[in-house]
Amino acid sequence: MADRRKILELFETQKDFVKEKVDSGIERYRKGNAKIFLKDNNGKAIANAKINVKQKSHEFRFGANLFMLDELETPEKNQAYKDLFKGVFNMATLPFYWDTLEPEKGSPRYLKDSVKVYRRPPIELCLEYCNEHGIEPREHALAYEGFFPKWLYNASVEEVKSELERRYQEISSRYADKIRTIEVTNEMAWDKGRTAFYDEPDYVYWCFKLAEKYFPFNQLVINETTEHCWKDKCRPTDKYYSYIEANLLKGAKIDAIGMQYHLFYPKEKEYELTRAHLNPELIYKHMDMYSNFNKPLQITEVTIPAYSWNSEDEEIQAEMIDKLYSLWFSHPNVEQIVYWNLVDGYAHLWDATPEKIAMSQGDMTIGENYFHGGLLRFDLSPKPAYFKIQELIQKRWHTDITSLSKEDGAVEFRGFYGSYDIEVISNGKTYIKQINLSKTNQTNEFEIIL
Repeated sequence: MADRRKILELFETQKDFVKEKVDSGIERYRKGNAKIFLKDNNGKAIANAKINVKQKSHEFRFGANLFMLDELETPEKNQAYKDLFKGVFNMATLPFYWDTLEPEKGSPRYLKDSVKVYRRPPIELCLEYCNEHGIEPREHALAYEGFFPKWLYNASVEEVKSELERRYQEISSRYADKIRTIEVTNEMAWDKGRTAFYDEPDYVYWCFKLAEKYFPFNQLVINETTEHCWKDKCRPTDKYYSYIEANLLKGAKIDAIGMQYHLFYPKEKEYELTRAHLNPELIYKHMDMYSNFNKPLQITEVTIPAYSWNSEDEEIQAEMIDKLYSLWFSHPNVEQIVYWNLVDGYAHLWDATPEKIAMSQGDMTIGENYFHGGLLRFDLSPKPAYFKIQELIQKRWHTDITSLSKEDGAVEFRGFYGSYDIEVISNGKTYIKQINLSKTNQTNEFEIIL
């Protein structure tokens, strides 16, 4: 256990740097000033009214993947999953993997009653859940070569492009107006191509130009693995930085930069292999470098291991999440943090057969299950990590204020960007109004008529 605690010491050695960046960054970039003017129907200012300002949600997006929606063994576990997901997150990553969305050519699995595929709930089912609970859906991913369908493996480059265009057009017609964030390519530096198209020099550029055609009003995102985002030399010659720059120069419409953060290392080598990832100054240096593109950054897939359900291991996982989320949240260019698996025991298995997958649930020795990287245990009981994220979002980074309106009816406050309920108590009556305090607003001044 000593080695695991040693990892956290990396933050302690740079505590002054961390405190400066986190405290000042969150105050400066995640909060804004708001001014409310209370008036009656005749335009007269209402003084001495009691106002309770209650934050309802964040403008910043905190999410996880939604891959186990209605995929668990019992109705009770499925309901617990839904309740715990909405209890923390305002964003969900939806599974648009081509191999399981369209396992048979021409027979896509969009509808709720589609044939079940493990860890791949139908898109319509996911959207229904998101809409019901005010959760923003996130698409993952249009042209993820590592998960192209088998029926495409032997196709020519032109055939692959033709089928990709059909896929783009189909997804656009169904979801372009429902899903803002569209992840176009993913893990291109991982060398996991399945078709002849993967080796074409214009792969990324072509995929983004096609996305621009079919998703002209969406946010188009590029995404890459942990190794290529955080554990390189942090120079403009790094592979991910270089291929983003090259495609932007060609004219690709890349609107946001996705950066995975999976700590997938054996426990016995955890400290040796994760030191680079857990160096706060280097984490900031990477975010600053990728900010040179003047694009928002998205921390797209986070896995912080616990390695067991031992209480100390779980506490270390929660502490690591606290420190990393605070660093990411404090950086001006980061706009999303998406944890990966919500629950242990149902994670991805590398190159597994269907038979092995069917028997994998709850086996914490295989695939990504080994890392115990979820926020919930296999029985759906929350870990300290779940409560830590909930505390950050709903308590530490949260605004609730009570005040009285001045003679001119004004009330001023500084709060986290997001949506608010404004409860006004005046002349024995209570009124509830809503406002959105946004980073993009010029003034954040609101007139409330009672």
